[in-house]
Amino acid sequence: MPACIRAPHPTDLPWLVALLAAAGLPVDDLATGQIDFLVAMEDGQLLGVIGVEAVPPDGLLRSLAVAPGARGSGLGGRLLQAMEAHAAARGVRRLTLLTTTAAPFFQQRGYQPVPRADVAPAIQATAEFRSLCPASATCMHKHLAVD
Repeated sequence: MPACIRAPHPTDLPWLVALLAAAGLPVDDLATGQIDFLVAMEDGQLLGVIGVEAVPPDGLLRSLAVAPGARGSGLGGRLLQAMEAHAAARGVRRLTLLTTTAAPFFQQRGYQPVPRADVAPAIQATAEFRSLCPASATCMHKHLAVD
């Protein structure tokens, strides 16, 4: 049975934070309530998570992590597609992300490198953009299709 992608339940939050922390992703600002998450669950196990901080028409893609045993299964791509659709439904037309390790993964899915100075001011003002991700992180964005 393939993993079910859905919004997290409150009981998922400790596992969500643990998966993000294990992947070396920022967790310091998760309590703000400004980040929407989707999780991938299978047989009661959290296999993946992705988040977006939406400031329509822009959004900051956050925290894509897949559990080690589920890597290479296509789950990361499925989570990304689901979050792109979720963000578009919230009025996001361009997703921006910062990555230190996954630029090729995102480039294969239509994200292009962009100078940090060209990112929308609302995204530049986020905690992740200002201080949680290193200045050496690759900045990328993608324009989302509007139906």
